[in-house]
Amino acid sequence: MDKVFIDGLSFAAPLYVMAMGCIFSQKSGVDNLAIEGFQGFGAFIGALVAFILMPIMGNGSQAVIYIAMLSAFIGGSIYACIHGVLCVKFRANQVISGVVVNILAVALTTFFTSAVNKAMLGQSSNKFILGIFERFDVPGLSQIPIIGAFFRSMYPFEWIIFVIAIVAWYVMYKTRFGMHLRACGENPQAVDAAGGNVTRTRFLSVMISGGLSGVGGICYAYSISANFSPSIYMGFGYLAIAAMIFGNWNILPTAAVCLFFGLAKSGGYQLCLNMGLPSNYSDLFMMIPYILTLLLLAFFSKKNHPPAAIGEPFDQSKR
Repeated sequence: MDKVFIDGLSFAAPLYVMAMGCIFSQKSGVDNLAIEGFQGFGAFIGALVAFILMPIMGNGSQAVIYIAMLSAFIGGSIYACIHGVLCVKFRANQVISGVVVNILAVALTTFFTSAVNKAMLGQSSNKFILGIFERFDVPGLSQIPIIGAFFRSMYPFEWIIFVIAIVAWYVMYKTRFGMHLRACGENPQAVDAAGGNVTRTRFLSVMISGGLSGVGGICYAYSISANFSPSIYMGFGYLAIAAMIFGNWNILPTAAVCLFFGLAKSGGYQLCLNMGLPSNYSDLFMMIPYILTLLLLAFFSKKNHPPAAIGEPFDQSKR
């Protein structure tokens, strides 16, 4: 049972930071299906920086990982500008833009990963070998029965994401920028009439979305797969969007949904192992979070309340 909690939390934390990124974008009124592409491209930039630094700083250096996380945030933010320009500047269809950004990310990262490996190692591999974060137990808390499992064998990025969540909540609900952001998603004409800059707020929100998604991507690369490769695009971005929807576009409830998905995923995998089923059955059990998504959509979609102006391009002339 402890293994279910440990693995569930390590999966839920990166999913949560991606979902928070999606909340920032959608709360501002920009529909965002590009989370999958943001997390993949951000992870690529972080992995590329780590790939370059590891021979210099040592393969076992944990500092490289933190630099990679920062690079992933920057890379995801920059890549998100594509979606921002298309949707905010040129008022393109936001759903189509998100799909195109996702497809483009797969093509670009696969090509550039192979090209870098060919140039530096002489072989056209489509992956960067990264290793994993070192795990640790939290003294005292890890000894608590049952819930202590959440504080054992933790990745450092789980605490980093916890801090990000606190900062994100504060920015969203306690700052002037957060107030303008939420207003842009409800009534952008009113924000414009009050002297606010809707275009700038929405564009920054999309960039924040890309940066947080990139952090989630590099965390998966340094935990689940221990490398960067096209397998980073496993639908986690879409699962983060689903978590945001079930969390009703709010940061705190979304955390509970992500944890639920994480426990469902790790629980399904452990069930497969305990039943002694062949390894090829594990993929079937890994589908549990996605099956739960479909069920939750069927029963709870009518209770969701998305921002009123989500998906609507801002037209100043309609004020």
